[in-house]
Amino acid sequence: MAPYFLRNLVPRREKVERSRPLLDVLAEITFTQWCLFFSGWLAWTCDAIDFFSVSLTVTNLEAQFGRSAHAVTTSITLTLLFRSAGAVIFGLLSDRFGRKWPLVGNLFLVSVLSLGTGFVKTFPQFLALRSLFGVGMGGIWGLAAATALENLPVEVRGLASGILQQGYACGYLIAALVNLYLVPHTTWRSLFWTGAGISAFAGCVRALLPESEVFLRAKAEKQDNVPFSTQSKTSIFFHEVKQMLKHHWKLAIYAVLLMTGFNFLSHGSQDLYPTYLQASKGFSKFDSTVATIIGNCGAISGGAIAGFTSQYIGRRLTIIIFVLLVAAFIPLWIIPDTFSKLSAGAFCVQFGVQGAWGVIPILLSEISPPAFRSTFPGVAYQLGNMVSSASAQIEATGGDQHTTTIQTPTGRKVVPNYALVQGIFIGVVAVYVIILTLLGPENHGSHFERGKTAFQPGASKEDVNDFVGEPEGAQDRSSVGSGAKEKGDIQHVENGRQV
Repeated sequence: MAPYFLRNLVPRREKVERSRPLLDVLAEITFTQWCLFFSGWLAWTCDAIDFFSVSLTVTNLEAQFGRSAHAVTTSITLTLLFRSAGAVIFGLLSDRFGRKWPLVGNLFLVSVLSLGTGFVKTFPQFLALRSLFGVGMGGIWGLAAATALENLPVEVRGLASGILQQGYACGYLIAALVNLYLVPHTTWRSLFWTGAGISAFAGCVRALLPESEVFLRAKAEKQDNVPFSTQSKTSIFFHEVKQMLKHHWKLAIYAVLLMTGFNFLSHGSQDLYPTYLQASKGFSKFDSTVATIIGNCGAISGGAIAGFTSQYIGRRLTIIIFVLLVAAFIPLWIIPDTFSKLSAGAFCVQFGVQGAWGVIPILLSEISPPAFRSTFPGVAYQLGNMVSSASAQIEATGGDQHTTTIQTPTGRKVVPNYALVQGIFIGVVAVYVIILTLLGPENHGSHFERGKTAFQPGASKEDVNDFVGEPEGAQDRSSVGSGAKEKGDIQHVENGRQV
């Protein structure tokens, strides 16, 4: 008999056949559910705008502060290093107090720090603010994913995951357009000021929307007819956190290893890409920015298609297929010298990279301990970010040490060979991600919204498999109130609606 990880690679036929048609489910989604999904997507888009503001302005920052590209990319490394702290802080706040206000506070903190970045005068000030910025950015992904996915029906979560994750590509696009049309007429600082304004707007949007239904039910629930006090909820929460770490530490290690590979894949193919086109291929700043825009169009389409596909053929199999696409198109990504061919390579590689990434929000949400859907995925994601934080510096250093010669209008010129370094780097990472994905767990179609919240007793004991493949009309263990239990009634939830 084949190993379990192979037998579990594709969802069981009966599980897929039992799912309702996608269009029928989409028609039933309420306006509030759409708004909550949009707020999560917008928050993640803001994260990308703020992060890639540095990648897109490396040459401007070199001129401003008189530093090399290697020195400037230190700020990217510091941002990624400090994101883990933000994931822990804001993730715990979200799982304890709810999705709404921790995300609002997180977005306004990011807005203030981005605004401040636009006013720095020295390079040490810039590095200090980008480090603090990492703390603010670290919390957004986990909170945004939980907000966007837990309020939607199970059948639409694959597609929603792909669209949500590509908020990152949309943020890159917005930042690239601002860098293309606004920065040349003003200053590099305007890119950071734009990011600050959009983050503040995202915080206002989330503040106007209600709390997630999961938390509204949990906060109304009574234990033995006596409401939980704030003190008892907090005590229970920290007890459940300890128990969760005790029971799920192996899963946590796997999630961090997987996210390390994925972050190497994305940062290795994006962070230094504009610099690579300008330094190694001789492109103008305008052409390199247009190429990144084309690449991110591929990312957006890849994420949506992969997320939708994963609902039918499984999360891990979809990831493996799209990472294989990345490996197949690496030559087109690095070998040509013309704008059209390199842009096509960028489109195809980002289609694969962000297609695989589009499955990650729902994959992590489904394998995470149900009560810690903000903390667990967020911390795993950001720890992976921390390990991969030196991606841009590794590639920059390798490119500087291995040079090549290109033909320019003024003659032949020796330039850093970033193409060779990035090609080898992405190829090795792709193999690593495929192997780890193949060996990992999958809980396709999990009804994780039926689990307890982290401030309810016994939340940490709920296994990640508890809500997989539940039949329609299964008992909702987090239904509001204890009166129904006293009367012998049973309350059910079907795709987030009480029936």
